Amino acid sequence: MTAADNDLSISRFINATPGKVWKAWSRPEHLAKWWIPRPFECEVIKLDLRPGGGFETRMREGDGDFKPHVEGCFLDIVPERRLVWTTTLSEGWRPTEPWLALTAIITFAAEGHGTRYSAQVMHRNADDSRKHDELGFQEGWGTAIDQLAAVVENLE
Repeated sequence: MTAADNDLSISRFINATPGKVWKAWSRPEHLAKWWIPRPFECEVIKLDLRPGGGFETRMREGDGDFKPHVEGCFLDIVPERRLVWTTTLSEGWRPTEPWLALTAIITFAAEGHGTRYSAQVMHRNADDSRKHDELGFQEGWGTAIDQLAAVVENLE
C-alpha cells in the first residue's frame, strides 16, 4: 500500500486571483455561501485561521436543524497560498475521534490570470479514502469548488 492509496485530490482553474479566492475561503460570510454543495445550507461556527485555530461548520437541508459537518483544527496557513487543516484535532490541538479522519491541504497557485485551486485530502488508510470517495468526494468537492468560483466572481 502506498500513501497515494490513502489520498484523494481535486484541482480546478478558477478565473480569479489567489487574493479573491483566499478572501472567499477566509471570511465566514463568504465561506458559508460555497463550502457545502447546494441544496444544503452552511453555517460557519469557527474559522480561526491560525495554527491551532478551530474550523467548524454545520449544515442543514431545507428548514431542518443544523447538523455537524466539519470540526477540525488548522495546522498551517500561508495567506493566498495554502491552508492545511485536519479533523483529527479540534481547536487548540485537542485530539478528537471524527466520523472521518482526514487532513486537507488546500493550495492557491497563481496561473495565468487566475488561480489553480487544489485540494489533497489524506486519510488514515485506503479503506477510509475509499469510503470518502464512495460518499461522493469528487462530485461534492467539485460542486463546492464550482460554487466557490461563482462566489469570487462577485467579490471586489
